[in-house]
Amino acid sequence: APPFPKLLAANRGEIATRILRAAAELNVPSAGIYSHEDRFQQHRYKADQAFKLSMNKTPVAAYLDIDTIVKICKENDIKAVHPGYGFLSENEHFATALEENDIVFVGPTVENLRTFGNKVSARNLAIASGCPVVPGTDGALTSAQEARDYIESPAGCGYPAIIKAAMGGGGRGIRVVLAASELDAAWNTASSEALTAFGDGRCFVERFVQNPRHIEVQVLGDGTGDVVHLYDRDCSVQRRHQKVVEIAPATGLREETREALFGDALRMLGTAKYKNAGTVEFLVDEQERHYFMEVNPRVQVEHTVTEEVTGIDIVQSQILIASGKTLREIGLVQRDIHTAGHAMQCRVTTEDPAQDFRPDTGTIDVFRMPAGMGIRLDDGPGFPGAKITPHYDSLLVKITAKARERKDAAVKLARALREFRVRGVTTNKSFLLHVLENDEFLNSTVDTGFIAANPYLLAPLKSQDRAQKILRYIAEMIVNGPPASLGCVGPPPSAVDPFVPTLAPPADPSPAPSLRSVYLDKGPAAFAAAVRAHDGLLVTDTTWRDAHQSLLATRMRTQDLLHVAPATAVALRHAYSLEMW
Repeated sequence: APPFPKLLAANRGEIATRILRAAAELNVPSAGIYSHEDRFQQHRYKADQAFKLSMNKTPVAAYLDIDTIVKICKENDIKAVHPGYGFLSENEHFATALEENDIVFVGPTVENLRTFGNKVSARNLAIASGCPVVPGTDGALTSAQEARDYIESPAGCGYPAIIKAAMGGGGRGIRVVLAASELDAAWNTASSEALTAFGDGRCFVERFVQNPRHIEVQVLGDGTGDVVHLYDRDCSVQRRHQKVVEIAPATGLREETREALFGDALRMLGTAKYKNAGTVEFLVDEQERHYFMEVNPRVQVEHTVTEEVTGIDIVQSQILIASGKTLREIGLVQRDIHTAGHAMQCRVTTEDPAQDFRPDTGTIDVFRMPAGMGIRLDDGPGFPGAKITPHYDSLLVKITAKARERKDAAVKLARALREFRVRGVTTNKSFLLHVLENDEFLNSTVDTGFIAANPYLLAPLKSQDRAQKILRYIAEMIVNGPPASLGCVGPPPSAVDPFVPTLAPPADPSPAPSLRSVYLDKGPAAFAAAVRAHDGLLVTDTTWRDAHQSLLATRMRTQDLLHVAPATAVALRHAYSLEMW
């Protein structure tokens, strides 16, 4: 029997599609939700049923509307909700509201969310579990002055420091403070960003570790205290604390360091009797000392690389665990979990690297996905004709490559990116290719300072869209005719076919030599004297020049001019000159 009679994907874009596909593979009837702005998006049509959210809320607030989502579930016999990542995925009030209405939250328990959704309480649990942590505040702070009092106190962390949102994750609400003069502005920005993203502007402060590696451990638990790890991921390639390229497993780590990470992650989540999927994130410095950073109590954007190297479907595992299955009942025992090969994921977004990653909007004209051995696509809002709006995250598609070696995975991923074609909106494709083809990235391990140390990565690649431009021009000409911008104004041309006139040479040609022959035979001085001595008006005719250099819509072809050349020689034989190109 299916784990649930019906499951709702309470999200949008690629993660909603990912959840709906997992449900289909488990024979679970599915439902989706969509805002008015998302009414044409793929996730709506991947679900067996789809329900429109409130139009009285902003595009983002619609997906945060707990009451409406619970109402949809109750009215349509939906017994489980998978929140994906972002939006309500770490919201304990959402999980509580579902629980109170006998609807299963496919994620951690409410108690887990309270513990790990708050970064300060997660840090305290890490300390209690024996995980090393970066020196920082014991609780959340509410003002820049509180942050200053802590940082500059004898027991404080000192500068440089890092401000982090107390709630949420995903790189939002984080700012580095290198000196005291930067603190107020950094606090205001981080707190405002946290309030907007998570509804809570409180932050905490830690000592800033310069250029560490960002290594995370994927964990699954069943709520009984039994937890397993699915190995690690290297997420060190970051821009402003936002992950760009993710790799599994991490390379260049000593085995004792790797085992210490696994041990700390399992001990901490085992103590909490963690249920469902979670990620424990660590900083690893140059001496391979590791520090607990946070727990993300949800599925991660980069879960794909772990799935590729372990062969374990994390989203299906989430659904099965939520239905009451233990890890052993779904075949997950630590000694039987292994990795094979290397996987690498990049996030293709509608952002312009040359404009400080400014999000782009517009209509997608061309959308051609890559394919081939070892390439996985997790697609979301992209298709020909799709409207990319400014309302949501700019993620277009995730591309994951798998190969036997890390370098081979990078080469495969770069090949897939070069095959990928998007026209109509700007993407970060050039930036990703620069990263994947960088010698340091390919041949060694990099830290979180890699992108900042290589500003050339932001340089655009030259891209020609010849075929699309030609097709657009032909279509425009066929449907609308030559555009007025090319000089085609007024009534349409005459339907009468032009004819080439025939003029017979004069019967009694003038005995006087032409001015041209005077110039050729006797030189410039004689030519000037002949012009001055001429009795009458001298005319320069520019018809040929105008016909040959005019705008494309009215230009005559050279062969047409040659056809009228004999008649022109007769008709304008007394002209001073003929001008042409």
